[in-house]
Amino acid sequence: MDILEEISEMVQRGKAKDVVILVNKALEECFAAQEILDKGLLKGMGELGVRFRNNEVFVPEVLIAARALNQGSAVLKSKLAEEDAKPIGTVVLATVAGDLHDIGKNLVRMMMEGVGLTVVDLGVDVSDDRIVEAVREYSPDIVALSALLTTTMDRQGSVIKALQTAGLRDKVKIMVGGAPVTQRFCETIGADAYSPDASSAAETAKSLVPAN
Repeated sequence: MDILEEISEMVQRGKAKDVVILVNKALEECFAAQEILDKGLLKGMGELGVRFRNNEVFVPEVLIAARALNQGSAVLKSKLAEEDAKPIGTVVLATVAGDLHDIGKNLVRMMMEGVGLTVVDLGVDVSDDRIVEAVREYSPDIVALSALLTTTMDRQGSVIKALQTAGLRDKVKIMVGGAPVTQRFCETIGADAYSPDASSAAETAKSLVPAN
């Protein structure tokens, strides 16, 4: 097993200390930071995402792996800047107004970061105006909206209308998800994509980002 495969394996096992040691070792062996990120850290998180989708691992394992990924990424941060490495795209993520649920949203953020996306997480109970403001500020490729209640899912449509009013709707792809949300609802409100779980949300988001 080469060192990049070891990094991938340690990420999946959530061994943060080992990940940091191996990332530093890979840098000492003159691996490029981008290669360590792509073929080590992100590969590991991506493979864990597949296992999560197949119900082979569960939320605690994902959270531990994400911590390991983040610690490994922190080691690479300055080197990536030197190499002028760029993320594959940017996502503005939010749980809509009136909804305080964040576990699903947080998993989506971790999975999206795990495939190389930069995620601007606005948190929970986020107003339409705040999301519009974030689109202006960050110029994301995607806006991803979570709703866990039948009483708040209509706010996803409200956000889309607010973006239309602001003249920003055509500048972003809009993804929706959450327990009560369906593909049919997605189509009804005019969103671009629906994902039933965090792992598929990450892959869908990656597919929606324009090729560089």
